[in-house]
Amino acid sequence: MSIWAIGDLHLSFGVAGKNMDVFGPEWASHADKIRTHWIEKIAEDDLVLVPGDISWGSTTEEAAPDLEWLGALPGTKVMIKGNHDYWWHSISKVQKILPPSCHVIQNNAFDWNGFSIGGARFWDSDEYSFNEQIAFFEREIVSAKPHHEEAEVNQKIFARELLRLESSLKALNPKAKKRIAMTHYPPIGPDLKPSKAADLLEKYGVEICVYGHLHSLKPDVKLSGEARGVSYHLTACDYLDFSPLKIF
Repeated sequence: MSIWAIGDLHLSFGVAGKNMDVFGPEWASHADKIRTHWIEKIAEDDLVLVPGDISWGSTTEEAAPDLEWLGALPGTKVMIKGNHDYWWHSISKVQKILPPSCHVIQNNAFDWNGFSIGGARFWDSDEYSFNEQIAFFEREIVSAKPHHEEAEVNQKIFARELLRLESSLKALNPKAKKRIAMTHYPPIGPDLKPSKAADLLEKYGVEICVYGHLHSLKPDVKLSGEARGVSYHLTACDYLDFSPLKIF
């Protein structure tokens, strides 16, 4: 049994005209690439962590074909919400469309063969930045809100997500042989210095943390490493060349 991770699948089987090719040629037929690599690597008794941005669907009906596609692939899948998972509203509606092999984490933890997995979407933090690591190809989007209002809203969301992360980490099994966390937004900066989220991961004995969200990285940028007992892995699918990463 192995544990794998791959995030930011950005599937759109239920949404017409939503093509990831606009984000670069590497995204051409990306779902086919993911499926090919997935089947090559992952066995039915493996676990796959999916840290958010699963489907472009805006409703559970639109997301259902993406989840069916994911559910048909080998392995048990456990997922958290990403910032683009607009279909993920109430947990009860989400669970109604989940295939048997798919599970979600929201203010709870998931136990699997002696491993305990927690996580939360999280949010942008003003503690660190990845601007030096990312090549911005898109035109900057200017918010309609004044900067101070936008910053205040972001701070409130960040504080709420930090509480959600801790709620999930509190639910981790104290008898687990290894504790794993997923966040969609990075919980730590590129220099791996202490952060509020990293402090929580360390407090609750997390040994591995996978995250996503970051795209269009400059060539040869590496955003994985170990700090204070936690091993961090960026698992956005384009960063992984659309091939799941084995973490255990």
